[in-house]
Amino acid sequence: MINNFRKSDDYRASIHDLIPGGAHTYSKGDDQFPLLSPAAISHGKGSQVWDIDGNQYLDCSMGLTSVILGHAYEPVLKRVREELEKGVNFQRPSYIEREMAERFLANIPGHDMIKFAKNGSSVTTAATKLARAHTGRKLIAFPGDHPFYSYDDWFISQTPCNRGIPEETAALSVTYKSDDINSLRALFDKYPDQIACVISEPEKNFGLPEGYLSQAIDLAHQHGALYIVDEMITGYKTAFPGSFTKYKVKPDMATWGKGIANGFSFCALTGTKEVMELGGIRETGKEKVFLISTTHGGETHNIGAAIATIDVFEQNDVIGHNHRTGDMLIAACEKLVAAKGLNEYITVAPCNWMPVFIFRNSAKEICPGMRTLAMQEMIRRGVLFQGVFVPCFSHTSKDIEHFAEAFGQTLDVYSRALEDGYQQHLKGEPAKAVFRKYL
Repeated sequence: MINNFRKSDDYRASIHDLIPGGAHTYSKGDDQFPLLSPAAISHGKGSQVWDIDGNQYLDCSMGLTSVILGHAYEPVLKRVREELEKGVNFQRPSYIEREMAERFLANIPGHDMIKFAKNGSSVTTAATKLARAHTGRKLIAFPGDHPFYSYDDWFISQTPCNRGIPEETAALSVTYKSDDINSLRALFDKYPDQIACVISEPEKNFGLPEGYLSQAIDLAHQHGALYIVDEMITGYKTAFPGSFTKYKVKPDMATWGKGIANGFSFCALTGTKEVMELGGIRETGKEKVFLISTTHGGETHNIGAAIATIDVFEQNDVIGHNHRTGDMLIAACEKLVAAKGLNEYITVAPCNWMPVFIFRNSAKEICPGMRTLAMQEMIRRGVLFQGVFVPCFSHTSKDIEHFAEAFGQTLDVYSRALEDGYQQHLKGEPAKAVFRKYL
C-alpha cells in the first residue's frame, strides 16, 4: 500500500504560486485527483511510472492517451537521438519534413496534403479556418457532449468556462447531440447556408450507430459544409491510422495528435488538395489564407519520433496487441464487478481501445465522490488510475493481473462506501470537472 506522498505534498504546496492551475494541462491538475496521489512524476519506462517520492505505478492514462507504445520506448528514442545530434530547428525546412509528409499521407486514403503543428488545438482551429475560407460561411458545428476540441474561443465559448470570451464570438459556434443524425439535421435546418463545417470525433467509447459517420458526412456535404474528423483520441487506437479509415469514409479534413508520436509533441492536419491548398502560396493572385505558422512545428526530433512510431505500427500488430489488452482488462473487471454484486453501480464501457469506467452512488447516480474514492484506492495499490485505461504496446498480461488485483480490493472499499458514504473513506475532496463555471 502506497502511503508516502511527502514530496508530492511539498510540490502541491508551492506549484500553484508558480504555474496557474499548477499544471500546463487542466486534466493534470490537483483538482482532478484525490488528495492521496502523486503530485508530479519523476520518470516512466514502458507501462510504469515513478513519482517524486519514489512510488511505482502501473500507468493507465499513458500521458493523457498520447503514449501508445510505452514510456521511453527505445525504437522511438533511437530515431529521436539521431535527429537531436543533427540539430532540431533551422532557417529553412528540414529534409525530414518531406519524409514525414510522404510516410503519413501514404496511410491516409483520400487526403493529399498535410500541415504540422505542436498541439491539437492548433490543427483543429486551422481546420475550422480553412472551412470558413472554403465555404465563405461563419458557423462551426460540433457535438456539445464531446469533451474537448480546442482551447481556442470557438470551442471554449460553448463550455461553462467561457469567461473572457465575447458573446459575439460564442454566437459563431453551434452544437448538436453527438452520433445523432436527426440532431445534426435539425441544426442544418435551423441555420440554413450558414454552417461552414462540422467537426467531430469519429466515435466514442460506447460505440457508434451503424452507418452514422457516412451519413453525417453526406449530410454536411448536402448542405454545402465541410466535415472534419478529429482523430486526436481515436488515431492509432481504434485502427491504424484511425477511425475514418476503418469506416472507409472520406472527410474533407482530419486532425491528428496524441499517440501519433508516442508522447512527443507532434500533431497534424490532413485534407484534400482542394481544401488544403487554400493555405498554400502557389496560386498567385488569389487571396491568401494564413493557415498555421509555427516556429517549432517542424522540430526534427518530434518528427523523427512520429516516423519511428509509424515504423513500429507497420512492422508489428500494435492495434491487435492493444485491443487484446483492452479485452483482457474489460473481461477481468466485469467478472469482479459481477462477483461482488456491483453491476448497478459500476459500468465498464465495452471499448477495447480505451475502456472507461463509470461509478455510481447508492442512488445509482453518477458520483464524482465514488469515482474519486476508486481512484484513491487504486493509487494506494500502485495503479495510477483516473477512470480510464489506455492500452499501450508495453502493457503486459501481468500488468492486467496487477490492475485486476487492485480493482478487486478497491471494490471491497467501494461496497462499504455504498453503505456508509464515500466521505467515510475518501481523504480530501472529490475530483472536480475540468469544465465547470466556478472553482
